[in-house]
Amino acid sequence: MRLFLALLPFLALAAEPKPIRVLVWDEQQPQQAQGYGDKFLGETLAAGLAGKTGLSIKTAKLADPEQGLSDAALDETDVLVFWCHRKVKEQDDVRVEAVVKRVQAGKLGFIALHSAHWAKPFVRLMQERTKDEAKKGLTAAELASAKWSFVNEAPYYKGVKAGAPLTPSVRRDGDKFVVTLPQCVFPTYRNDGAPGHVTVAKPTHPIATGLPAKWDIPQTEMYGEPFHVPAPDDVVFEERWDKGEYFRSGITWQVGAGKVFYYRPGHETYPIFKQRENIQVVENAIRWAAGK
Repeated sequence: MRLFLALLPFLALAAEPKPIRVLVWDEQQPQQAQGYGDKFLGETLAAGLAGKTGLSIKTAKLADPEQGLSDAALDETDVLVFWCHRKVKEQDDVRVEAVVKRVQAGKLGFIALHSAHWAKPFVRLMQERTKDEAKKGLTAAELASAKWSFVNEAPYYKGVKAGAPLTPSVRRDGDKFVVTLPQCVFPTYRNDGAPGHVTVAKPTHPIATGLPAKWDIPQTEMYGEPFHVPAPDDVVFEERWDKGEYFRSGITWQVGAGKVFYYRPGHETYPIFKQRENIQVVENAIRWAAGK
């Protein structure tokens, strides 16, 4: 009995679940001062998440050694939350592939925020999802003989016009497959600070936990559909604007064994990640992406 009592503190520690290790990555633009003052967007979001039960929060930025995405840093991360805007092409391809491989292996969850629709890790993950979808339904013999050609491998900063053919797409001619990879962008945007109106489209989804059925974001940038990405597994949130635009503003995919979530709100000149509902979305997405 004495031995059991002596071991109780250690048994209690062993029973405690390990925290979800979160890395909030931010390009860190000077323009963020308009929405976040003397802190950067990523730092503000990290501070909003820091007090949440079961989360261990770190931050990283483009200017860090290995861009904050070293093998050691990634091996100590369960979920990567990613924000970027103007410096996408500066993201190191080697570090990007290290992120993608970990997501595919189920070792890392990935959350892309707002203008990270063109972040290299997000684009690469959408490309890999597209390739996986293109192979579905093919027999073993067809896969063995298939010849693949991939178009649009570097879509960064290349817009699309309204009515343009949707991407991704697959064209087959016998054993030849031409896969047009996703553009990961949309035909319209408007940065006038008009309010966005968010609606929970799938209340039963874990990312919707604890959120109201609807809420407004007082100032935001508008993105207008269609969003050129693979068909999502779930549309959790939808967003509308008073001028009639619409966007699937919270969407999920499985990529390999890993989970990916895109959340549209988050322009750097508006304090979007000071708002309780938006912090709650990211918290919920972290727990979902980590498999909790």
